[in-house]
Amino acid sequence: MSAVDTLHTRSSLPKRIDWIDHAKGICIVLVVMMHSVLGMELAAGETGWMHPVVQFAAPFRMPDFFLISGLFVANVLDRDWRLYLDRKVVHFLYFYTLWLTIQFAVKAPGMIAADGFEATLGEYLLAFLQPFGTLWFIYLLAVFFVVTKILHELKVPWPLTLLGAATLQVVPIDTGIYILDYFAERFVFFFAGYVFAPRLFALAALAADRRLAALMAIAIWACLNGAAVAFGIYLLPGLSLVLGAAGGIAVVLVSSLLASSGRLSGLRWMGAHSIVIYLAFFFPMAVARILLPKLGLFDTGTLSLLVTLAAVTGPVVLYIAVERTGYGRFLFQRPVWAHVARPAATKSAGQAAE
Repeated sequence: MSAVDTLHTRSSLPKRIDWIDHAKGICIVLVVMMHSVLGMELAAGETGWMHPVVQFAAPFRMPDFFLISGLFVANVLDRDWRLYLDRKVVHFLYFYTLWLTIQFAVKAPGMIAADGFEATLGEYLLAFLQPFGTLWFIYLLAVFFVVTKILHELKVPWPLTLLGAATLQVVPIDTGIYILDYFAERFVFFFAGYVFAPRLFALAALAADRRLAALMAIAIWACLNGAAVAFGIYLLPGLSLVLGAAGGIAVVLVSSLLASSGRLSGLRWMGAHSIVIYLAFFFPMAVARILLPKLGLFDTGTLSLLVTLAAVTGPVVLYIAVERTGYGRFLFQRPVWAHVARPAATKSAGQAAE
């Protein structure tokens, strides 16, 4: 896959850029919103006014997350396998195992009461083969990193890989094996982030320089994306690929404009700590979903918004508590024993979990 070197130099990509953190912030808020809103609506037995927002983001929400995740792959592909696996597989395996166990500990009493201990234990063990609940994203990231490294080592031409990944996305694949189905649906966006990183960086820079043109492009995209959702055609084979890619580009433009304006720094902070929110949002979301309706004060849409706010802010509060007290760092920072290669220099909990 060395031909991709003609597109960019690996060392040319910086480690932290504001617009990328804004993009990740947008992605994590949209993901948390989806789970919060749909879960609240399911519990309420009706949809609320937040539902159209969630639907609007459906074509690009996860494609953009994977696109952004692939931007810096080129920086690490030439590492030896031991270091690469430590940073890109063992890293995610640690957080997946830890937070899978935490989620099961929370849910286990109800599961055991309903299905028995053996069935619950079986579900837990199966989760290492079939990604569990909200944690499937980091499970799949580890798979993507391994596959991309193998393709790189085998020197498979990147256009061939991109074509194959696009074909997998377009052809309906439903094996019932989550990891295979998710891989087929999402790998093209991750790989595109890797291959087209320099062009996406250039696009972000262009948007910052030509704000009016960027705003016009965003408006056109929003109308087309909204129309596809309104007519229910955004999942059609081929069109879902186009809309996912277009949405990813739109998020790059929006993020660049936000970063250049210096606004919504809180969103940038959440993007820089997106994995913290992703790992821990399930608990405050579940608690808010149970407690808030008991107040009897809000409609389903407002409840959905409040649950989303609780799900986003809960992990932030936990992270700040961990940073200030020093207790619980293992929740977001891999301990030394969980490395198979020498640990990097000490980072904050949020950075270490990225």
